Order: sequence, then structure tokens, then C-alpha cells
Amino acid sequence: MKKRLVVVGSINLDLVSVAPRIPLQGETLIATSFGTFPGGKGANQAVAAARLGTAVSMIGRLGNDAFGNELRANLQSAGVDTGAVDVVSTSSGIAQIITEEKGENVIVVAPGANAQLTFSYLEKHLALIRSSSIVLTQLEIPLETVDYLAAVTRKENIPLVLDPAPAQPLPSSLLKGVEWLTPNESETCSLLGLESQDVPADAMKEIAEILLQRGSRNVLLKLGKRGCYLALADGRRVFVPAYTVRAIDSTAAGDAFNGAFASALLEGHDPVRCAMWASAVAAISVTRQGAQPSMPTQAEVRAFLKEREGTVQPV
Repeated sequence: MKKRLVVVGSINLDLVSVAPRIPLQGETLIATSFGTFPGGKGANQAVAAARLGTAVSMIGRLGNDAFGNELRANLQSAGVDTGAVDVVSTSSGIAQIITEEKGENVIVVAPGANAQLTFSYLEKHLALIRSSSIVLTQLEIPLETVDYLAAVTRKENIPLVLDPAPAQPLPSSLLKGVEWLTPNESETCSLLGLESQDVPADAMKEIAEILLQRGSRNVLLKLGKRGCYLALADGRRVFVPAYTVRAIDSTAAGDAFNGAFASALLEGHDPVRCAMWASAVAAISVTRQGAQPSMPTQAEVRAFLKEREGTVQPV
């Protein structure tokens, strides 16, 4: 029986405007382009893994609007099982994204139906969760739902990968149920109560150690253009550099990484090798516009790596 990844998380429609730069407070800029794309951190990560050939089931909620129909169809077209995605009497989740021409972005999310992904809804799908080999989740759904999920996966001895985004304080009960904590730089600083939004190169190890002490078995710091830093339960501490590419849209790069990382873990590969593979997937994603449309297939990732032979072994 093929191993299955279960993703518990948000499903959004992204409204993306491209502008010369991020506007200042109170400023109006004229966008150079506009598009709508399927998104949501949960759905993005599910699609990223499914495009790589992983068996993926999604647990989530959609609104009773046209957006909901479109978002479900997109998940299904990517190969994601949507049997545990139901419809509630509200709007679907929406994300308003402004991307500057250099690829950086700012995002405002209206949760909509995602706010109704409650722990009682998870209880209806415990059989699906128990059938998984890895569970992947994020924080665009209620925190109490994620906390409940961590308790379930811990009891069932199922590895839980948590992308702590958007950043918010996390209870120790949740962190103790996490196998992999994967914050980016701003989320890392928020978790530690730091004013800075950057992780200094000489502080990566210290910061990762603090997060480990808070309960997660493994920590992976996503450091954007620099790469990522792994602090593993087996004692290894490894920095994996990022691939150099010409970025046009960084939207969902972290989601591409997480989906690919969980996918590779599912296949039983060494975590460092998984991080290298995920870095390649994220690098490809930033060279394309949009969230889910930017997610590469396994063949595309292998072709990308073949052009850079000797830098990393593909999974």
C-alpha cells in the first residue's frame, strides 16, 4: 500500500497584483498586472507534494461560492484527494497579495471557511489521519485545531510537520507533538520574541537549539535566498545552501519547500537529502508566477538538478 501524506490546512483563492515595489502606508500604486490563482498554505503544500507523485489527501473547508468550486477542481486536477474537504455556509478563504517586480511580496488573508476547520471536524476524519504516514499542517486554521491535531498524531505515533505560519505564539502542548518545526526567518524571530526579522548566520545554531528545547524533535529553519538550517534529533546540525535562480514571485516558495520536504520524508530519505530536494523545488517555484501554478513536477525537478549535476543527489 502506497504511503499517504495527509495535509490539514487552508484553501484560498489568491488575488495577486504585481507592482514596481511594495506600497508605503497610505500610498496608492498602479499595478502592472493582476491575476487570480488557487492558494492557501495547506492547499499549496498539498499540490506541491501531489505534483511530485505523492499520494495526498486534504482535510479542509470551502465556502458555498464559485471560488469554492474552482478551488476544489484545482486540487483534484493536481491529484489531491478532496474527500475530506466539505462546504460550509460562508465565503471561501481569500488572500490579497502584492508582489514587487523583484519577487518579494506582502499578503493579507481573509480566512472565510478556513476559520471553520474546527477540531470537531477533524474528529470526523480520524480514520484518514490514522491512515497517514505523515501529517502536514500550518497556522491559517484555528490554533486549537492544530493543537488537537498534534495531540492525535502524537498519540498515534504519526510524524507531524508544522509550518508555523502565519506567526503566532504556540503552546508547549503543541510543540511537544511536533516532529518537524519549519519556520522561516520572520516566524523564527516571532516564536522567540525577537524584534529582528532576520536570523544572523552566526546565530542559526543557537536559535535552533532554543526551538528544540521548546519541544519539537527536529527543527528546520527556512532562510530564503540563503538556504536552510537543520537541527536534527540525531545530533546533526547542517546548513543547506539555496540554489541561485532569477526570482520573479516568491509567493508560496515556503509551501513548495514544505510539500516537497514532507514528500521526500515519506519515501524514507535522509532529512538532509530531503532538504536539498525541497530547496530545488522551492527554487523552481520562485521562477514562476502564482502559488500552485508554480509547483513543479518530479520530472521538472530532476531536469533542474541534472543541469546542476554534482551539487545534490535527486531523491
